[in-house]
Amino acid sequence: MFENLTDRLEGVFKKLRGHGRLTEENIEEAMREVRTALLEADVNLQVVKEFIASVTEKAVGKEVLASLAPGQQVVKVVYEELVTLLGSEAEPLRLDGAQPVVIMMAGLQGSGKTTTSAKLARLLKEKGRKPFLVPADVYRPAAIEQLHVLGEQLEVPVFNSSTEQSPVDIARQAVAEAEKAGYDTVIIDTAGRLHVDEQLMGELQEISSAVRLSEVLFVADAMTGQDAVAVADKFNTDLEITGVVLTKMEGDARGGAALSVKKITGKPIKFVGVGEGLDALEIFHPDRTASRILGMGDVLSLIEKAEQVVDEKEAKKLAQKIRKNVFTLQDFLDQLQNIKKMGSMEQLMSMVPGINKLKQLQNAPAPNEKELLKTEAIILSMTKKERTNYKIINAGRRQRIAKGSGTSLQEVNRVLKSYTMMLKMMKKMQGKAVITTGGKRRKKPKGLRR
Repeated sequence: MFENLTDRLEGVFKKLRGHGRLTEENIEEAMREVRTALLEADVNLQVVKEFIASVTEKAVGKEVLASLAPGQQVVKVVYEELVTLLGSEAEPLRLDGAQPVVIMMAGLQGSGKTTTSAKLARLLKEKGRKPFLVPADVYRPAAIEQLHVLGEQLEVPVFNSSTEQSPVDIARQAVAEAEKAGYDTVIIDTAGRLHVDEQLMGELQEISSAVRLSEVLFVADAMTGQDAVAVADKFNTDLEITGVVLTKMEGDARGGAALSVKKITGKPIKFVGVGEGLDALEIFHPDRTASRILGMGDVLSLIEKAEQVVDEKEAKKLAQKIRKNVFTLQDFLDQLQNIKKMGSMEQLMSMVPGINKLKQLQNAPAPNEKELLKTEAIILSMTKKERTNYKIINAGRRQRIAKGSGTSLQEVNRVLKSYTMMLKMMKKMQGKAVITTGGKRRKKPKGLRR
């Protein structure tokens, strides 16, 4: 997501930096290109007009034009305006006050409400909350069963509702049960329609009147662009939502919904869905998103993802193994699986600063998810002894590993070659290690090198 917009904006800013000195004419020409880029990204027309007017007013100010690096100053202005447009700062859920906190998930059919309800329950459970899932969609076939299955996967309790009950009764009874059982967060998954209608809105308003709601989260498919924004505005008018969850943000949507919804509805984006897995729900950070749009990466999110999957004790053990040059194929497999837990390679690469410039180079390496899966399958097909000591893997064993992993002998050889090259690099780095003495850094004496 945002890839095309990022490419277009980087092209505009490259031209600006090419000018030794900026004039009002340079900036106005650049803003016309930015305007076109935003419209092509399906951003609301009125939002684009106001954004361009605000950026232009600040960019032609004396401070920018008189700056030694005016091109960079314009980028700074655009970044700040993007952050404002996206909501300024992350908006947390309202979890204080009387318990249990009740969250209602609303939206059209197919937007991903049920899966998002489960993802939110998982996120809250990780933060020490006691969520209680409530299936209140009595119209869609298997909707209730789907939430029960997801709850079982997450080990999160699910209210035992049925299609014979009304959604209002389900909500009321579920909140009463949560109070008795000591659950502190009730998440109500409501029904959707293919379009906004009186019956849908009336039902949601009845639930809102029957139970004390802390949050009403509108779940929208980011792929639907301005349609999602229009529907969010309608829900907000009739129901007064408290926030938005944008799903399918990992797809190839142009980004218009994310850039328009806060300005149009006045309500913040609180979460974004970035994949199909139950762990693929993230808190929305306007500043980090603006940074990614401008090709600056998102290092903070990358660090947070790494911290979630890497245990500190295990990381220290791994560091010791690398220092002692005993990094085995099992260690290699563990690191591959940690990378998989962090998300798709495409998603991780998008967080790396300057990655868009790398993509533009000829023969630039592209993230290859299939190769990682093949590598994992090959190592998993090895015995414990083989993973501990790769030197015992002879021709016969290689044939067996290839057959067991559904790959070829050449691919097994490639994995082993990559692994041995990695070992050589680690050994080389050890040879260049430094030790600290009396606050000074110096190379290891030759006699201490291995």
